Amino acid sequence: MKLFLCSHFSSVGSLIKEEIENKKVAFIPTASLREGYTGYVGSARKLFKKLGAIVTEIDISTEAYSTIQSLFEDADVIYFTGGNSFFLIDQLRKTGTDELLKKELAKGKLMIGESAGAIVCAPSIQYIEQMDEKPEDYSQEDDSGLNLIDFYVLPHYLTAPFKKVTEKIMTEFSDLNLCPINNRQGIVIDGEGSKVICKDKFKIPVCCTRS
Repeated sequence: MKLFLCSHFSSVGSLIKEEIENKKVAFIPTASLREGYTGYVGSARKLFKKLGAIVTEIDISTEAYSTIQSLFEDADVIYFTGGNSFFLIDQLRKTGTDELLKKELAKGKLMIGESAGAIVCAPSIQYIEQMDEKPEDYSQEDDSGLNLIDFYVLPHYLTAPFKKVTEKIMTEFSDLNLCPINNRQGIVIDGEGSKVICKDKFKIPVCCTRS
């Protein structure tokens, strides 16, 4: 399985440019659709364009299952923007897109998850409720994530405007294997393990780096 998980894709996506250049990308903005600020979506589009990627956008909350399936099968890379983690996992699970995604990842395709797109990869996303408000129309009976990783990504760590809430989550969920990353870090997961890579020199969270 190949994953690249980050807080702010346009800040760190160039670290994996060889995985993106001239590739076909399924671009999923669904998590951002109910958010007030979505500048990160536009900046991600610009980076993909700069790297020569062929981008097709699709909203999994409204698109037909067959269309999502065709796009995922044709894509080299499947990218999920940031936004509301609960809205995203709800749509992934109720539409069956979660199983489509796992099927394509089993083929060796790369998934890029930014913020909410990284959070939903964990076994559960309950820990993030202090950062992301659960939608009133949330339809799931639990807060299970995709269970693609055995740790819990905490994006935007100590980064404005999330400094206080990320500190609080780190304290209140100290029993979880939390992996805090700031906006200049990304987590690479492949068949050999996982590691954090950085745009700058920062301390690497040990919990995320394993073989």
